[in-house]
Amino acid sequence: MTTISIIGSGNMATAIGTRAAKHGHTVELMSRDAAKAQALADRIGNGAIVGAFGARPAGDIVIVAVRYAGAADVVAHYGDALAGKILVDITNPFNADATGLVTTPGDSMSQRIAAVAPEGAHVVKAFNTVFGGVLAEEKPLDGFFAGDNAEAKARVSAFLESLDIRPLDAGGLEMAHALEWAGILLVGLARNGAGFDIAFGAGVPGQ
Repeated sequence: MTTISIIGSGNMATAIGTRAAKHGHTVELMSRDAAKAQALADRIGNGAIVGAFGARPAGDIVIVAVRYAGAADVVAHYGDALAGKILVDITNPFNADATGLVTTPGDSMSQRIAAVAPEGAHVVKAFNTVFGGVLAEEKPLDGFFAGDNAEAKARVSAFLESLDIRPLDAGGLEMAHALEWAGILLVGLARNGAGFDIAFGAGVPGQ
């Protein structure tokens, strides 16, 4: 297993960090609020550590687990500290009432992050189509992801598999916008009777 760095200390940072730690990864938490990061590290346990916000992350895979509005700014703030890293964008750029997106085709949050990321960093969209509460349940899941770099996608795929999540490759980073719309679809289903304990999956009829 390896070290996974997470920028952020909210619900998804908690869910991903907890699941990663339970599956043998060392989790590094990085937040503007160092006290909140330390509290989360203590909650996760299993050797979770706290890194300084803006410093070079210990992990080769860096989960960008902040609100979409600040995600590109956070990556720009880290700058060259993220050179050579795999940046996993988990954001959902929902509009105010979560009925649509503030992004457009060719201008997904993943592509905005990639535009400000340092040379050698590669962005992969993942985790945005699963609710944090479902992720925390430790049940097998399907995980959809997209990115342009084959090696980065292979690393993220292996990470997902290590968490008992079946990795499903949606294609290049241009598909990140489709995954963002999938997040809207998931919320729509949840709000209209399916509940917030559902998850997307890909199955074969009759099997």
